[in-house]
Amino acid sequence: MTRIDFYSNAESKLQAACQLVAKAVREQLPVLVYAPDQNMARSFDKVLWTYQAIGFVPHCLAGDALSAETPVVIAFDDSEAAHHRVILNLHSDTPPAFSRFERLIEVVGTDDDDRQRARSRFRFYRDRGYEIRHHDLTKSTS
Repeated sequence: MTRIDFYSNAESKLQAACQLVAKAVREQLPVLVYAPDQNMARSFDKVLWTYQAIGFVPHCLAGDALSAETPVVIAFDDSEAAHHRVILNLHSDTPPAFSRFERLIEVVGTDDDDRQRARSRFRFYRDRGYEIRHHDLTKSTS
């Protein structure tokens, strides 16, 4: 069954997502970043390019010729996944095929609207019997 981790109170969802993706890559886990649309996918791509002054998180957009070999693939359609290890959700809805993945990461911002949508997703997963772990980003970095 998919392991689900909620990371809440992210001042910047994209920066927090970068930290979590970089950590997964260090642990040699491939990640599919599920974005709501092409604009968000491209925004996250740009943030990953500038995330660390030293170091690089290998990534590409879905559909790229190297996506099958790249540790981090950014997509707005989860059907293009070359693996089923980790999916990080940047969408306000649940990823349609999240249960194919070993782990789902949800990043929750500080604004009320984002928290409400996250609570809805949390209830969705809980009502289906998934074990959910919560991490408050104001108290830890993992």
